Amino acid sequence: MKSGTILALIAIWLSLGLAGKSALAEPPRVLAPGKHPHDRRLGALKDLNGYFPFSPPSTKEAWEKRASELKRRILVSTGLWPMPERTDLKPKIYGRTEREGFTVDKVYFESLPGHFVTGLLFRPRGKSGPFPGVLSPHGHGGRLQDHGDKIRQLIVEGRERFESSGRFSKLARCAQLARMGCVTFIFDMLGYADSVQIPYKVAHRVYEPRPGSDTRESWRFFSTQAELRMQSIMGLQTWNSIRALDFLANLPDVDESRLAVTGGSGGGTQTILLGGIDPRPIVAFPQGMVSTSMQGGCTCENASLLRIGTGNVELAALFAPKPLGMTAANDWTKAMMSEGYPALQSLYSLYGARDRVFCKSLVHFPHNYNYVTRALMYPWLNRHLGLGLEEPIVEEDWPLLTSEESSVWGPDHPKPEPGEDDAHERAVTKWLDTHSRRQLDSMMPSSADSLGPYREVVGGAWDALIGRRLPGSEDIEWRGVDKTNRGDFLEFTGLLRFSKEGEEIPVVRAYPRTKEWNGMVVLWIAGEGKRGIYETGGNLRRPIRRLLQAGVAVFGVDLIYQGEFLGENSPPEQTRKVLNPRPFAGYTFTYNHTLFAQRVHDVLTLIAYASSDERTRRIDLVGVNGAAPWTAAASALAGGLVDRLAVDTRSFRFIELESYRDPNFLPGAVKYGDLPGLLSLTAPRPIWVAGEAKVPDTLSAVYQASGKKGAVALFDGSGEAAIQELVDWLLR
Repeated sequence: MKSGTILALIAIWLSLGLAGKSALAEPPRVLAPGKHPHDRRLGALKDLNGYFPFSPPSTKEAWEKRASELKRRILVSTGLWPMPERTDLKPKIYGRTEREGFTVDKVYFESLPGHFVTGLLFRPRGKSGPFPGVLSPHGHGGRLQDHGDKIRQLIVEGRERFESSGRFSKLARCAQLARMGCVTFIFDMLGYADSVQIPYKVAHRVYEPRPGSDTRESWRFFSTQAELRMQSIMGLQTWNSIRALDFLANLPDVDESRLAVTGGSGGGTQTILLGGIDPRPIVAFPQGMVSTSMQGGCTCENASLLRIGTGNVELAALFAPKPLGMTAANDWTKAMMSEGYPALQSLYSLYGARDRVFCKSLVHFPHNYNYVTRALMYPWLNRHLGLGLEEPIVEEDWPLLTSEESSVWGPDHPKPEPGEDDAHERAVTKWLDTHSRRQLDSMMPSSADSLGPYREVVGGAWDALIGRRLPGSEDIEWRGVDKTNRGDFLEFTGLLRFSKEGEEIPVVRAYPRTKEWNGMVVLWIAGEGKRGIYETGGNLRRPIRRLLQAGVAVFGVDLIYQGEFLGENSPPEQTRKVLNPRPFAGYTFTYNHTLFAQRVHDVLTLIAYASSDERTRRIDLVGVNGAAPWTAAASALAGGLVDRLAVDTRSFRFIELESYRDPNFLPGAVKYGDLPGLLSLTAPRPIWVAGEAKVPDTLSAVYQASGKKGAVALFDGSGEAAIQELVDWLLR
């Protein structure tokens, strides 16, 4: 054989070898078949019975930054960001009953139009005010909870002192506080006593899905539409607490500079939340719920997003440095003396106020707000409300209220009804939605000066909904697996690890070889994962090759539950939920990020990594094949690190979701503008949008206000044609 022929055959063989390396059978794997990323999120979900320790920061400045974020989280999760309008309470106070040392009035008012809050108002008798005011959310069992025949056993056990008033221990504390010189208001939680418009079985005992017309036009609590608007029983109850404090503070005989809050069990939960978000109380005694263990088992104590990465001890710490008291009992609070209480003392020490937080072990008693616990609460309020009473303060007996004396509704004040098909419940959710939309519409920016408030509210909300910002570069680690010369590009595969959170994602990075890399990076996020940058058969897709030929690097990634996370399995049709059988999103998402949020977290991790390379001069973010909402959220949170955003929305809207277990479910997404509101937060950076018939109004308005209306490019189409146009836009 001639030498020239041999050389020709060798050349053909080499070319076939190179082609073989370039033409992969499948997109490159990072891990061996059957292996999955070591990602903490693949483990068990957390539920209300988990462990919730609190480790306070070392400086007051660090705590106050954290506290600001947590306060916003409470407000967002309870549907109170921004705070609704305080409509006219229209209070009614009547039906006075007199006892030695105090009086009792019946009360109802409207916390929002047509929705009544009911309760009893205890006032000092024979004394002149103004008096301190004490708000008393009662907790489960209701303000009229009756120990009945058990009272004698409670007295024997030392838990109560009197057969008469001890039977109604929640009213006993109100009577004693009134005798001490405090105007005290105990109001009904939803569904208890005279709070009848949303029944007890709805507010606290939903065990089965409630079939009915929960549509975009009309919905009830615990529905997907309610969750998408951050509407919950806990949120309504928290709003009732705020309005109850409004009612109390506005009474002519109350000194609004001396307000306190104390409640037990579910009322302790309300005390924690109110102390965290309302600046008016100056002393609090949340009993029975400050714990590193169980966080509250009722639907009224859980709201999506509330306790992700936090718990009741840290939420109670938001009251610092104001006086905060409690006890530990033989329940979920029993470890407080060794865990939660020392952490609170350390936190209060940052303010030089260690003596302003108090906890006493009463673990020989079960869950309670009994006579012994109340005997600790009275001097705490005496000192910090400036009552000036001699201690010890001893609770005294008093004749019980009759049923007629304790009932708010009667012949002259007829009881409202829930209406057919839960009409009142639907009216409340509709009012909340309509009012919220009007509020946000009024914030729509019309000039550059009005962009700030819009971004603070809407952008701040999305920040809380996603629950993650860009990781620090020091927390990101690249674990390279392979580096391969594919002829016209270099291919790097590896795991991108966010060590602080125990997360890792498979990534492929393609860099041009035929042309020098120009410092531009396109993060190509696809609904199918990193497979989205490859054709069937393993070659790079033509749009990706065009970018590489222009000197642009392209990164592909498998986000959580994509690609190599799945192995041979199909993408999930439903997100995971905790084992609690009750059909309530809050039991899962009060404590765990949604799958949607986790995918946004992964995109943020990728952005942080790309920006950490000092050679990177521009980052463009692309979202296609169902990834548009994840990339829109990541772009909003990444700020200036993303230079341009390109998405094919496929006309996606959160409002169209039918289940809280949909992989794209995100609580609050509809309330804060749906996908158009999210896209608007990219302004004033250039944005390219496909899959929409026209530029959404919100997006257009915000870009016009920013002076960059021309930075919005619209392609009236979708699919492969949109991909080609998208690349043209990137290369301009």
